[in-house]
Amino acid sequence: MFLLVLSLLLPQPTLDFDYYKTNVEPIFVAKKAGFTRCVVCHSEGGRVGFLEELPAGAENWSDEQSRLNFEAVSRLVTPGDPSGSRLLMHPLEPDAGGDEFHNGGRQFASQDDPWFQALEAWVLGQAGQ
Repeated sequence: MFLLVLSLLLPQPTLDFDYYKTNVEPIFVAKKAGFTRCVVCHSEGGRVGFLEELPAGAENWSDEQSRLNFEAVSRLVTPGDPSGSRLLMHPLEPDAGGDEFHNGGRQFASQDDPWFQALEAWVLGQAGQ
């Protein structure tokens, strides 16, 4: 009980936009062998859209779109709690600690995956340069 109260009193990590734009957002458009890119299903035109549509012919979002994506994706995480963050748990293999709620494939076979670690660092409050 004491630890719970103490954890509520301690400042929680904040989600850093610069780290997000440099290290997290590129994951959503990156091609990973054997997988569909996240943006295909998770942009506004996809089945579960929360990311902005990429402009025709663009490989990245505008700064304004990145801000909107940041706001949307931030709602999928619990700052300071990777295991309580849907952004990390849905695409992680259940045998590696993930949940059963991602129909789009398991992007991360383990928590050692570099993309998983980039997302985890952001959730834990890593700041950009």
